[in-house]
Amino acid sequence: MSTVLVVAEQLDGALRRPTLSAVKAGRQLAERLQAKLHLLLCGQNLGAAAQELAALGGDAVHVADSAELAHPLAEAHSQAIAQAAKALGADYVLATSTSQSKDILPRVAAKLDAGMASDVLAFLGEGANVTFRRPMWAGSILADVAISTPVKVLTIRAAEFGAAEKAAAPAPIQAFAASVDASKVHAKFVDLTLVKSARPSLNDARIVVSGGRGTKGDFKPIEALADALGAAVGASRAAVDAGWVPSDYQVGQTGKTVAPDLYIAVGISGAIQHMAGMKNSKVIVAINTNPEAPIFEVADYGLVGDLTKVVPELIAALKK
Repeated sequence: MSTVLVVAEQLDGALRRPTLSAVKAGRQLAERLQAKLHLLLCGQNLGAAAQELAALGGDAVHVADSAELAHPLAEAHSQAIAQAAKALGADYVLATSTSQSKDILPRVAAKLDAGMASDVLAFLGEGANVTFRRPMWAGSILADVAISTPVKVLTIRAAEFGAAEKAAAPAPIQAFAASVDASKVHAKFVDLTLVKSARPSLNDARIVVSGGRGTKGDFKPIEALADALGAAVGASRAAVDAGWVPSDYQVGQTGKTVAPDLYIAVGISGAIQHMAGMKNSKVIVAINTNPEAPIFEVADYGLVGDLTKVVPELIAALKK
């Protein structure tokens, strides 16, 4: 029987929301393969996070709790994950496509001599014939990828799978003694700076309002519209590169991939790189002065106009 190993993420002892999507994807893959589902949590002081993870079900939750794994350093965590995969005989190692997993899982694949598919959108086929649908060329092409290696490493797009719900019965929790070779860990954790905001995060928000070059650096209208809608604030790469907003706001191929219920693009022309990160949104609204802007090709609703006039009118209408 095959084994699917889902790698969970936690921060300060609390399970990160993207893990819920990884578990749901893991369930789907395990059901398709008629395989066992195991979950792995790495870090330090993981009691509460382990309980959260166990509530999602599965055959077992394996907890690698040690000082060497206190911070998500790729060189340390990849050792622990590869060891767990070997010990459990995992055929599939899976995580959500976050900045953390993008750093760690390719190293895991190298240690396991495994083929890898990133940003997986769906599983196709049955048994040994399972393939993985993933985007290529900034989402312009969807490829169905087959991996021939015995072990397969995957990252999935959270927005395509949703969040796992609590299981009828919790999974048993088992300690896993990972052995981290410190001589192979060349990075050093210095500090973690989090962007704190009263608004929802891009990964969790149902509504996202993003601004681009058309804002000319003034994001106050974008933030005001987001607050009126209870939305998260996003940005194009041009706005981030100009230093107008933090890099944490960037939506696109080299930023965050989002698929909210409503995405409002303000002053964004719609470069391929940006559209790769938001084109799966359920409803897209574009506001731009250029009627030929590429963003209108994917928008469900488009408004040609000056954002400095249009956005305040929208906010006033919403407040009514």
